[in-house]
Amino acid sequence: MSKTLLHGYFRSSAAFRVRIALNLKKIAYDQAFRHLRKGEQRAPDFLKLNPQGLVPALEIDGEVLTQSLAIIEYLEETRPEPALLPKDPAGRARVRALAYAHSIEIHPINNLRVLQDIEKRFGADQKAVAEWFRHWVKETFVPIEHKLATDKATGKFSHGDTPSLADICLVPQVVNNMRFDIDMGAYPTISRIYAACMDLPAFADAAPMKQPDAE
Repeated sequence: MSKTLLHGYFRSSAAFRVRIALNLKKIAYDQAFRHLRKGEQRAPDFLKLNPQGLVPALEIDGEVLTQSLAIIEYLEETRPEPALLPKDPAGRARVRALAYAHSIEIHPINNLRVLQDIEKRFGADQKAVAEWFRHWVKETFVPIEHKLATDKATGKFSHGDTPSLADICLVPQVVNNMRFDIDMGAYPTISRIYAACMDLPAFADAAPMKQPDAE
């Protein structure tokens, strides 16, 4: 069987999610690094793997998979233990909704290429970019904090007492928030869940600054 190879960048939230999932599933993998700020994701050899020129891309089982949530769903379907989604349909819907809030509502408008485009297209300075980032985090974190704090389905983690896809998406967003000096004191339940996740080696070992390409 060919080796599993993850193409990513230490600071990429999407690659971070896949590293966590691979670790939770105990799937051994090697890494190849694409420095996003240097544009290495646009190199011809990588575009052959992922024409979108985005990370992550995962080479596994003779396939090249892209888009972090699709990759994680593939891992869940092909390697179902430990489960990252609940068995009941309502539970799966809840976990996916929480995961999508982070990965679809916040991340696409706050990722590196969008922030760079705001600077280039509209002349935004670093203060304005940071205000943009914080605004869109708040728009989602306020209601998610309320949901997690008041929903009986919340446990030690976002859904019950085992980590799920929701936590895989929550943790990278919290790490990103720290880079923009967001006061996490406003989100005590999210902060508690984040701390519980980071106590697990699968999450801690996937952290950006633990990666070989960290700088």
